[in-house]
Amino acid sequence: MKEIAIQAEHLVKRYKLYNKPSDRLREALGIKVDVHEHYALNDVSFHVCKGETIGVIGTNGSGKSTLLKIITGVVCQSAGKLTVTRRISALLELGAGFNMEYTGMENIYLNGTMMGFSEKEIEARMDDILEFADIGEFVNQPVKTYSSGMFVRLAFAVAINIDPEILIVDEALSVGDVFFQAKCYRKFEEFKKQGKTILFVSHDLGSISKYCDRVFLLNKGVVLGEGNPKEMVDLYKKVLVHQEDGVRAQETPARNPDAIEYGTLAAQITDFAIEDAQGAATNTIQKMEPFTVKMNVRFHEDIEEPIYAFTIKDMRGTEITGTNTMLEKSAVKPQKKGGAQTVAFRQTMNLQGGEYLLSLGCTGYKDGEFTVFHRLYDVCSLTVVSAKNTVGYYDMDSHITVEDMV
Repeated sequence: MKEIAIQAEHLVKRYKLYNKPSDRLREALGIKVDVHEHYALNDVSFHVCKGETIGVIGTNGSGKSTLLKIITGVVCQSAGKLTVTRRISALLELGAGFNMEYTGMENIYLNGTMMGFSEKEIEARMDDILEFADIGEFVNQPVKTYSSGMFVRLAFAVAINIDPEILIVDEALSVGDVFFQAKCYRKFEEFKKQGKTILFVSHDLGSISKYCDRVFLLNKGVVLGEGNPKEMVDLYKKVLVHQEDGVRAQETPARNPDAIEYGTLAAQITDFAIEDAQGAATNTIQKMEPFTVKMNVRFHEDIEEPIYAFTIKDMRGTEITGTNTMLEKSAVKPQKKGGAQTVAFRQTMNLQGGEYLLSLGCTGYKDGEFTVFHRLYDVCSLTVVSAKNTVGYYDMDSHITVEDMV
């Protein structure tokens, strides 16, 4: 019988949702308030054997990140039992424990100590860490002076070179440039050959299929299925088009409560949606599939030349792509007070699998002056699920021919 490395029994994670922030304080003072409970995980049970590579897949909000945080001890479960028999290294939020005022070298010792290593144990791994990060003399400079690429290289190098018995990876292999990504995947494969236990969460279904022995599919906080990668990927694709139970449902993207909103509101974005290739509202899109960004706009004043726009950022805030009706040379007629329009941007999803943020905007000209009427920055998340990731931010959809030379 195989040794169990991770055992989860009936895990539950509940969060209290308040109507307004002050209700939390009022409840702490003993005042009765209206509270709703949200189950991020509900009766989740599974086991991971020593030496297995297990994939965890699911749409945004399915409970993947919550599960990993419980396993790594970042948060505690509300109910259920979790047993972890081996030392864990987690590639979740790279560099989360770094002190920006410290040098790279000081942060290596700081992070190593936080992971439970002595100074001698850290020094024994130092050459491997420095070689893997490959940032040269910058290791002796404060990390606040690093580029984003140097920062993630060092953070990844520290996390990957402490010789963990269980490695937990959450969308962290595609960091840095193409050469560093290749090094990350080689290290991942080396871990597999050494018989390490790996828990792997990714929206890159190609990597899930390639590396994993078994896959768990989470959906709305419950385990929807468990089995070989092909079976679970096929079931996941049904979930993406809301057909896992034979019934097609509509899923409205949850609005980010921390979205930045501003403008004169002479024109106001009153509603928005992301639609998949089948026209279902969702925030999970399959790579290389058509999708549509829609928004409804109502006019509270006369507007001469409204301009509609959307942009997509990565989770670090870098703008990846976007467009507007002016760039697309799609003329929008002047609008009168009280009028309303729906604008739809239709395109193919060429971005790599991963998590993104959507922003919307309505600008234009009022009395001859360019004016921001309404902007919604980071209004909701957008998940791209991929069966094949290439290099960089987007896929050029290359078609390859190989011929023997005469």
